[in-house]
Amino acid sequence: QVQLVESGGGLVQPGGSLTLSCEVSGITLEDYAIAWFRRAPGKERKGVVCIGTNGRTTYDIDSVKGRFTISRDNAKSVFYLQMTNLIPDDTAVYYCAVDRGVVGGCYHGMDHWGAGTLVTVSA
Repeated sequence: QVQLVESGGGLVQPGGSLTLSCEVSGITLEDYAIAWFRRAPGKERKGVVCIGTNGRTTYDIDSVKGRFTISRDNAKSVFYLQMTNLIPDDTAVYYCAVDRGVVGGCYHGMDHWGAGTLVTVSA
């Protein structure tokens, strides 16, 4: 059984930083594309940043480029989303996802998802 568990969310002031973690079990992480999505209040879920099985990083939201970084530790079966210089528009529930068949890009139909972790950016 594949399980994904996010952690690291919380309340942060504008300009602050957070690192989200996604602990994955039940698969060999190195064989999978990884992704972070988010759903802001009242809005649809959007891809944030993803790494496909081709090894390439794709940002689906231009405003996070230069501020958010996705990384992975296959040995620990964990991947991360480092977020810096956070702004109120980054407030959302953040979800991690994996899929063995996604070559590139952030695909909304990925096979396995976490339950989400809330990030609130507010003074």
